[in-house]
Amino acid sequence: MSSPDDDLIEIGHILAAHGVKGQVKVYSNTSPRENIVTYSPWVLEQAGEQKTVEVTGKRQGKNVIAQLAGIDDRDQAIGLSGARILIRSEQLPQLEQGEFYWSQLIGLDVVSTEDQAFGRVDHMLETGANDVMVVQGDRERLIPFVMDEVVKQVDLDQGQIIVEWDAEF
Repeated sequence: MSSPDDDLIEIGHILAAHGVKGQVKVYSNTSPRENIVTYSPWVLEQAGEQKTVEVTGKRQGKNVIAQLAGIDDRDQAIGLSGARILIRSEQLPQLEQGEFYWSQLIGLDVVSTEDQAFGRVDHMLETGANDVMVVQGDRERLIPFVMDEVVKQVDLDQGQIIVEWDAEF
């Protein structure tokens, strides 16, 4: 295993072993969730150590089941429970203008159109209707990520999102 790399994006984690042939059940942050297996190879991170592995898999019911190269029995799979699944940013497809990956938004400063600082994007939530930014500042704010209506500008270079949002919400 090697040391951590800054160019990695977390796309899920291993939940548990599945069956007796080394397969694992995976929690996926991708949409649709089974897309996680198309981003082979994965970088698995556990206890600060990283290991690159080739992966195949499929959706099975509500779960994603993956087979990792070199993992061929249940005991090995159990040992991977909790491991973070990372990929290199260049493995992600290019987005259209005005589209963003959640990983690009997390950590950005959020400022109102009146130049009031709300805090930083801590994480994102998927609600079904639209994605929501969870912004930590003087208090926690839940701000819908709706381009043009609420989100007026995302400036990745400046590390800032400008929103049309009432400070009282």
